[in-house]
Amino acid sequence: MAHAPGASAGGTPELKLAPTPGQTVGPFFGYALPYEKGGELLAPGHPRSIRLYGTVTDGAGQPIPDALIEIWQADETGAVSRETGSLVRDGYTFTGFGRAAVDNAGRYTFTTVNPGPTEPGRAPFIAMTVFARGLTNRLFTRIYLPEDTEALAADPLLSALDPDRRSTLVAEREADGSLRFDVRLQGNGETVFLSYPRGS
Repeated sequence: MAHAPGASAGGTPELKLAPTPGQTVGPFFGYALPYEKGGELLAPGHPRSIRLYGTVTDGAGQPIPDALIEIWQADETGAVSRETGSLVRDGYTFTGFGRAAVDNAGRYTFTTVNPGPTEPGRAPFIAMTVFARGLTNRLFTRIYLPEDTEALAADPLLSALDPDRRSTLVAEREADGSLRFDVRLQGNGETVFLSYPRGS
């Protein structure tokens, strides 16, 4: 038996669902997602703490004022934390996760530790995710520490990139021990972003 176009066998209209993006486009991130001390993986002033900071800019080099940054990392020994409590900071437990909104000038900051290598000889890094207006899906990247040049040269991800692109994944170490890592979403000097095939 034939059906009218757009009707099911029971005579009711068939619903066609359109694909939706992987996230809601901002600028809602600064309102709904940040939480108290979300950027403090370790208490500021702790003897082991360092500052990780930078600016998020668009393709024209203009700051993005409503991006949200998340980081995941190992501790100083390279151990990946299995502790809970990232959303309720107790000031003592290192969970390896942080979330911070940028300010009106596109700047973000975290208080954390220098991650150790998760395997002997591997280059230590911090995983970063960027949410921002105009992105239908979040962006993934890595922040490598600059000191172990031998490990950086042997890193499989960095080795797969052109030399001029590798530098967009390596943070700058400042005199006070801070790490600076600027994120450029497009254009000249665009940060290398990673893709993860679905189902893998």
